[in-house]
Amino acid sequence: MKLKVEKIAVRKMEKALFIAALLLFGALLLIFPQRYTQKCYGAICLWAENIVPSLFPFMIISALLIASGFTERISAPLAPLSRRLNLPRPAIPLFIISCLSGYPAGSRSVAQYSELNLISKKDAQKLSILCSTSGPLFIIGTVGVKAFGDFNKGLILLVVCHLVTLLSSVAYYLTDRTPTEESLKICPLKRGDMIAESFYGAVTAILTAGSFIVFFCTLSAAFQDIKLFAPIEYVLSPVIGKDCAEALCRGFIEATGGCFALAKCKSFFALPLTGFLLTFGGISIIMQQLVYFKKCGVKTSFFVIFKLLQGTMSFIVLCIIQLLCRF
Repeated sequence: MKLKVEKIAVRKMEKALFIAALLLFGALLLIFPQRYTQKCYGAICLWAENIVPSLFPFMIISALLIASGFTERISAPLAPLSRRLNLPRPAIPLFIISCLSGYPAGSRSVAQYSELNLISKKDAQKLSILCSTSGPLFIIGTVGVKAFGDFNKGLILLVVCHLVTLLSSVAYYLTDRTPTEESLKICPLKRGDMIAESFYGAVTAILTAGSFIVFFCTLSAAFQDIKLFAPIEYVLSPVIGKDCAEALCRGFIEATGGCFALAKCKSFFALPLTGFLLTFGGISIIMQQLVYFKKCGVKTSFFVIFKLLQGTMSFIVLCIIQLLCRF
Protein backbone atom coordinates (compact mmCIF):
# COMPACT_ATOMS: atom_id res chain seq x y z
CA MET A 1 0.00 0.00 0.00
CA LYS A 2 2.82 2.35 0.95
CA LEU A 3 4.64 1.57 -2.32
CA LYS A 4 1.49 2.32 -4.33
CA VAL A 5 1.09 5.70 -2.59
CA GLU A 6 4.73 6.53 -3.33
CA LYS A 7 4.27 5.67 -7.01
CA ILE A 8 1.21 7.93 -7.21
CA ALA A 9 3.17 10.74 -5.54
CA VAL A 10 6.05 10.33 -8.02
CA ARG A 11 3.64 10.41 -10.97
CA LYS A 12 2.00 13.57 -9.62
CA MET A 13 5.42 15.20 -9.22
CA GLU A 14 6.42 14.20 -12.76
CA LYS A 15 3.17 15.64 -14.11
CA ALA A 16 3.67 18.86 -12.14
CA LEU A 17 7.24 19.26 -13.46
CA PHE A 18 6.04 18.58 -17.00
CA ILE A 19 3.31 21.22 -16.75
CA ALA A 20 5.75 23.70 -15.16
CA ALA A 21 8.23 23.18 -18.03
CA LEU A 22 5.48 23.75 -20.61
CA LEU A 23 4.31 26.92 -18.86
CA LEU A 24 7.88 28.22 -18.68
CA PHE A 25 8.42 27.47 -22.38
CA GLY A 26 5.14 29.18 -23.27
CA ALA A 27 6.11 32.23 -21.21
CA LEU A 28 9.47 32.52 -23.01
CA LEU A 29 7.68 32.37 -26.37
CA LEU A 30 5.41 35.22 -25.30
CA ILE A 31 8.18 37.37 -23.79
CA PHE A 32 10.69 36.90 -26.64
CA PRO A 33 8.50 36.22 -29.70
CA GLN A 34 10.98 37.53 -32.28
CA ARG A 35 13.84 35.29 -31.12
CA TYR A 36 11.82 32.09 -30.94
CA THR A 37 9.91 32.81 -34.14
CA GLN A 38 13.29 32.89 -35.89
CA LYS A 39 14.35 29.67 -34.15
CA CYS A 40 11.09 28.02 -35.18
CA TYR A 41 11.52 29.19 -38.78
CA GLY A 42 15.10 27.90 -38.80
CA ALA A 43 13.90 24.51 -37.58
CA ILE A 44 11.26 24.39 -40.34
CA CYS A 45 13.98 25.13 -42.92
CA LEU A 46 16.19 22.44 -41.38
CA TRP A 47 13.35 19.93 -41.72
CA ALA A 48 12.38 20.99 -45.26
CA GLU A 49 15.94 21.09 -46.62
CA ASN A 50 17.44 18.03 -44.92
CA ILE A 51 14.76 15.66 -43.63
CA VAL A 52 12.00 15.71 -46.24
CA PRO A 53 14.24 14.97 -49.28
CA SER A 54 16.09 12.16 -47.49
CA LEU A 55 13.06 10.52 -45.91
CA PHE A 56 9.76 11.12 -47.72
CA PRO A 57 10.32 9.06 -50.93
CA PHE A 58 11.52 6.07 -48.90
CA MET A 59 8.54 6.34 -46.56
CA ILE A 60 6.19 5.80 -49.53
CA ILE A 61 8.31 3.02 -51.06
CA SER A 62 8.58 1.08 -47.79
CA ALA A 63 4.86 1.44 -47.06
CA LEU A 64 3.94 0.16 -50.54
CA LEU A 65 6.35 -2.79 -50.28
CA ILE A 66 4.79 -3.86 -46.98
CA ALA A 67 1.17 -3.25 -47.97
CA SER A 68 1.61 -5.15 -51.26
CA GLY A 69 2.94 -8.18 -49.38
CA PHE A 70 6.32 -8.04 -51.11
CA THR A 71 8.35 -7.88 -47.89
CA GLU A 72 6.39 -10.81 -46.49
CA ARG A 73 7.18 -12.89 -49.58
CA ILE A 74 10.91 -12.21 -49.42
CA SER A 75 10.84 -13.00 -45.69
CA ALA A 76 10.08 -16.66 -46.46
CA PRO A 77 13.53 -17.69 -47.84
CA LEU A 78 15.19 -15.79 -44.98
CA ALA A 79 13.10 -17.53 -42.32
CA PRO A 80 15.77 -20.17 -41.38
CA LEU A 81 18.36 -17.44 -40.69
CA SER A 82 15.82 -15.42 -38.71
CA ARG A 83 14.92 -18.44 -36.58
CA ARG A 84 18.59 -19.18 -35.93
CA LEU A 85 19.05 -15.64 -34.61
CA ASN A 86 15.83 -15.90 -32.56
CA LEU A 87 14.27 -13.20 -34.73
CA PRO A 88 10.74 -12.79 -36.09
CA ARG A 89 10.49 -13.85 -39.74
CA PRO A 90 10.20 -10.30 -41.21
CA ALA A 91 13.15 -8.94 -39.19
CA ILE A 92 15.69 -8.87 -42.03
CA PRO A 93 13.60 -6.99 -44.65
CA LEU A 94 12.36 -4.58 -41.96
CA PHE A 95 15.94 -3.91 -40.86
CA ILE A 96 16.92 -3.23 -44.48
CA ILE A 97 13.99 -0.79 -44.82
CA SER A 98 15.09 0.95 -41.62
CA CYS A 99 18.71 1.21 -42.81
CA LEU A 100 17.76 2.58 -46.23
CA SER A 101 14.95 4.90 -45.14
CA GLY A 102 15.97 6.17 -41.70
CA TYR A 103 13.97 7.57 -38.78
CA PRO A 104 11.05 7.04 -38.32
CA ALA A 105 10.46 4.71 -41.30
CA GLY A 106 11.71 1.65 -39.41
CA SER A 107 9.36 2.19 -36.47
CA ARG A 108 6.48 2.94 -38.84
CA SER A 109 7.20 -0.29 -40.77
CA VAL A 110 7.11 -2.33 -37.56
CA ALA A 111 3.82 -0.65 -36.63
CA GLN A 112 2.46 -1.38 -40.11
CA TYR A 113 3.36 -5.05 -39.72
CA SER A 114 1.64 -5.10 -36.35
CA GLU A 115 -1.48 -3.45 -37.79
CA LEU A 116 -1.56 -6.05 -40.59
CA ASN A 117 -1.45 -8.73 -37.89
CA LEU A 118 1.88 -10.11 -39.15
CA ILE A 119 3.81 -9.85 -35.87
CA SER A 120 2.89 -10.02 -32.19
CA LYS A 121 3.48 -7.23 -29.67
CA LYS A 122 6.26 -9.31 -28.15
CA ASP A 123 8.07 -9.49 -31.48
CA ALA A 124 7.44 -5.79 -32.14
CA GLN A 125 9.40 -4.99 -28.98
CA LYS A 126 12.23 -7.20 -30.20
CA LEU A 127 12.28 -5.42 -33.55
CA SER A 128 12.19 -1.93 -32.00
CA ILE A 129 15.91 -1.95 -31.13
CA LEU A 130 16.88 -3.25 -34.56
CA CYS A 131 14.58 -1.23 -36.84
CA SER A 132 15.48 2.19 -35.45
CA THR A 133 18.37 3.52 -37.52
CA SER A 134 19.10 6.68 -39.45
CA GLY A 135 19.34 6.40 -43.25
CA PRO A 136 22.30 6.89 -45.63
CA LEU A 137 20.85 9.99 -47.33
CA PHE A 138 20.71 11.74 -43.96
CA ILE A 139 23.93 10.41 -42.41
CA ILE A 140 26.11 10.75 -45.50
CA GLY A 141 24.34 13.52 -47.44
CA THR A 142 23.19 15.78 -44.61
CA VAL A 143 25.56 15.09 -41.70
CA GLY A 144 28.66 13.97 -43.60
CA VAL A 145 28.64 16.26 -46.63
CA LYS A 146 26.57 19.27 -45.50
CA ALA A 147 27.59 19.45 -41.84
CA PHE A 148 31.15 18.07 -41.78
CA GLY A 149 31.95 18.73 -45.45
CA ASP A 150 33.43 15.24 -45.72
CA PHE A 151 31.83 12.28 -47.52
CA ASN A 152 34.21 9.81 -45.85
CA LYS A 153 33.20 10.90 -42.35
CA GLY A 154 29.56 10.41 -43.30
CA LEU A 155 30.35 6.92 -44.61
CA ILE A 156 32.21 6.01 -41.41
CA LEU A 157 29.28 7.26 -39.30
CA LEU A 158 26.85 5.21 -41.41
CA VAL A 159 28.84 1.95 -41.14
CA VAL A 160 29.48 2.31 -37.40
CA CYS A 161 25.90 3.29 -36.49
CA HIS A 162 24.35 0.45 -38.50
CA LEU A 163 26.86 -2.20 -37.42
CA VAL A 164 26.50 -1.28 -33.74
CA THR A 165 22.71 -1.42 -34.03
CA LEU A 166 22.81 -4.78 -35.82
CA LEU A 167 25.42 -6.51 -33.64
CA SER A 168 24.06 -5.27 -30.30
CA SER A 169 20.52 -6.30 -31.29
CA VAL A 170 21.63 -9.75 -32.47
CA ALA A 171 23.61 -10.23 -29.23
CA TYR A 172 20.45 -9.44 -27.28
CA TYR A 173 18.34 -11.82 -29.36
CA LEU A 174 20.80 -14.69 -28.91
CA THR A 175 20.78 -14.26 -25.12
CA ASP A 176 17.03 -13.71 -24.90
CA ARG A 177 15.18 -16.95 -24.24
CA THR A 178 11.79 -15.57 -25.27
CA PRO A 179 10.72 -17.48 -28.39
CA THR A 180 9.45 -15.64 -31.43
CA GLU A 181 5.89 -16.19 -32.59
CA GLU A 182 4.86 -17.36 -36.02
CA SER A 183 3.65 -14.67 -38.40
CA LEU A 184 -0.11 -14.42 -38.51
CA LYS A 185 -2.21 -14.14 -41.65
CA ILE A 186 -1.93 -10.87 -43.54
CA CYS A 187 -5.05 -8.79 -44.11
CA PRO A 188 -4.79 -7.97 -47.85
CA LEU A 189 -5.51 -4.46 -49.04
CA LYS A 190 -7.15 -3.53 -52.31
CA ARG A 191 -4.85 -1.80 -54.79
CA GLY A 192 -6.58 1.56 -54.44
CA ASP A 193 -6.57 1.33 -50.65
CA MET A 194 -2.92 0.27 -50.66
CA ILE A 195 -1.75 3.30 -52.63
CA ALA A 196 -3.98 5.79 -50.81
CA GLU A 197 -3.09 4.50 -47.34
CA SER A 198 0.64 4.33 -48.13
CA PHE A 199 0.74 7.94 -49.35
CA TYR A 200 -1.46 9.17 -46.50
CA GLY A 201 0.67 7.33 -43.95
CA ALA A 202 3.90 8.72 -45.45
CA VAL A 203 2.57 12.30 -45.43
CA THR A 204 1.37 11.90 -41.84
CA ALA A 205 4.74 10.45 -40.79
CA ILE A 206 6.84 13.19 -42.41
CA LEU A 207 4.64 15.94 -40.96
CA THR A 208 4.77 14.30 -37.54
CA ALA A 209 8.57 14.11 -37.75
CA GLY A 210 8.68 17.78 -38.78
CA SER A 211 6.47 18.79 -35.87
CA PHE A 212 8.76 17.05 -33.39
CA ILE A 213 11.88 18.61 -34.95
CA VAL A 214 10.47 22.15 -34.95
CA PHE A 215 9.11 21.89 -31.40
CA PHE A 216 12.24 20.37 -29.87
CA CYS A 217 14.66 22.64 -31.77
CA THR A 218 12.82 25.65 -30.34
CA LEU A 219 12.62 24.03 -26.90
CA SER A 220 16.34 23.30 -26.95
CA ALA A 221 17.11 26.96 -27.76
CA ALA A 222 14.89 28.07 -24.88
CA PHE A 223 16.59 25.67 -22.46
CA GLN A 224 20.01 26.99 -23.50
CA ASP A 225 18.84 30.59 -23.08
CA ILE A 226 17.82 29.99 -19.46
CA LYS A 227 21.03 28.00 -18.84
CA LEU A 228 19.14 24.84 -17.95
CA PHE A 229 22.01 22.72 -19.28
CA ALA A 230 24.68 24.75 -17.44
CA PRO A 231 25.40 22.11 -14.73
CA ILE A 232 25.81 19.35 -17.35
CA GLU A 233 27.94 21.57 -19.59
CA TYR A 234 30.08 22.51 -16.57
CA VAL A 235 30.78 18.84 -15.84
CA LEU A 236 31.42 17.84 -19.46
CA SER A 237 33.43 20.89 -20.61
CA PRO A 238 36.78 19.89 -19.02
CA VAL A 239 36.55 16.51 -20.79
CA ILE A 240 35.12 17.23 -24.24
CA GLY A 241 35.37 21.02 -24.46
CA LYS A 242 32.79 23.79 -23.94
CA ASP A 243 31.55 23.90 -27.55
CA CYS A 244 31.08 20.12 -27.73
CA ALA A 245 29.30 20.09 -24.36
CA GLU A 246 26.84 22.75 -25.55
CA ALA A 247 26.29 20.96 -28.87
CA LEU A 248 25.77 17.60 -27.16
CA CYS A 249 23.16 19.04 -24.78
CA ARG A 250 21.38 20.60 -27.75
CA GLY A 251 21.56 17.33 -29.69
CA PHE A 252 20.28 15.31 -26.76
CA ILE A 253 17.02 17.24 -27.17
CA GLU A 254 17.02 17.44 -31.00
CA ALA A 255 19.68 15.43 -32.82
CA THR A 256 19.72 17.15 -36.24
CA GLY A 257 20.61 20.57 -34.85
CA GLY A 258 23.06 18.94 -32.45
CA CYS A 259 24.89 17.19 -35.30
CA PHE A 260 25.32 20.49 -37.19
CA ALA A 261 26.55 22.17 -33.99
CA LEU A 262 29.05 19.37 -33.33
CA ALA A 263 30.37 19.61 -36.91
CA LYS A 264 31.48 23.18 -36.14
CA CYS A 265 33.51 22.05 -33.12
CA LYS A 266 37.22 21.54 -33.70
CA SER A 267 37.44 18.69 -31.26
CA PHE A 268 38.50 15.05 -31.21
CA PHE A 269 35.09 14.21 -29.76
CA ALA A 270 32.97 15.94 -32.44
CA LEU A 271 32.62 12.88 -34.69
CA PRO A 272 32.18 10.27 -31.88
CA LEU A 273 29.50 12.41 -30.22
CA THR A 274 27.76 12.78 -33.58
CA GLY A 275 27.76 8.98 -33.83
CA PHE A 276 26.20 8.83 -30.37
CA LEU A 277 23.42 11.23 -31.37
CA LEU A 278 22.73 9.46 -34.68
CA THR A 279 22.48 6.06 -32.99
CA PHE A 280 20.58 7.18 -29.89
CA GLY A 281 18.45 9.70 -31.72
CA GLY A 282 17.88 12.34 -29.05
CA ILE A 283 14.56 12.94 -27.30
CA SER A 284 12.88 14.26 -30.45
CA ILE A 285 13.63 11.17 -32.55
CA ILE A 286 12.97 8.80 -29.66
CA MET A 287 9.50 10.29 -29.29
CA GLN A 288 8.89 10.19 -33.05
CA GLN A 289 9.54 6.46 -32.99
CA LEU A 290 7.53 5.85 -29.83
CA VAL A 291 4.50 7.32 -31.60
CA TYR A 292 4.54 4.09 -33.63
CA PHE A 293 6.18 1.67 -31.20
CA LYS A 294 3.72 2.42 -28.38
CA LYS A 295 0.90 1.25 -30.67
CA CYS A 296 2.69 -2.11 -30.86
CA GLY A 297 3.11 -2.44 -27.11
CA VAL A 298 6.83 -1.56 -26.98
CA LYS A 299 7.95 -0.53 -23.48
CA THR A 300 9.40 2.97 -23.38
CA SER A 301 12.03 2.17 -20.73
CA PHE A 302 13.31 -0.88 -22.65
CA PHE A 303 13.60 1.04 -25.91
CA VAL A 304 15.24 4.17 -24.45
CA ILE A 305 17.79 2.26 -22.35
CA PHE A 306 18.81 0.07 -25.28
CA LYS A 307 19.18 3.05 -27.63
CA LEU A 308 21.35 4.80 -25.02
CA LEU A 309 23.50 1.67 -24.85
CA GLN A 310 23.80 1.53 -28.65
CA GLY A 311 24.67 5.24 -28.78
CA THR A 312 27.39 4.77 -26.18
CA MET A 313 28.82 1.85 -28.14
CA SER A 314 28.95 3.97 -31.32
CA PHE A 315 30.76 6.71 -29.40
CA ILE A 316 33.40 4.25 -28.11
CA VAL A 317 33.94 2.63 -31.52
CA LEU A 318 34.34 6.01 -33.24
CA CYS A 319 36.83 7.17 -30.57
CA ILE A 320 38.91 4.05 -31.26
CA ILE A 321 38.71 4.60 -35.04
CA GLN A 322 39.84 8.21 -34.65
CA LEU A 323 42.78 7.17 -32.46
CA LEU A 324 43.85 4.55 -34.99
CA CYS A 325 43.26 6.53 -38.18
CA ARG A 326 44.05 10.04 -36.82
CA PHE A 327 41.69 11.89 -39.18
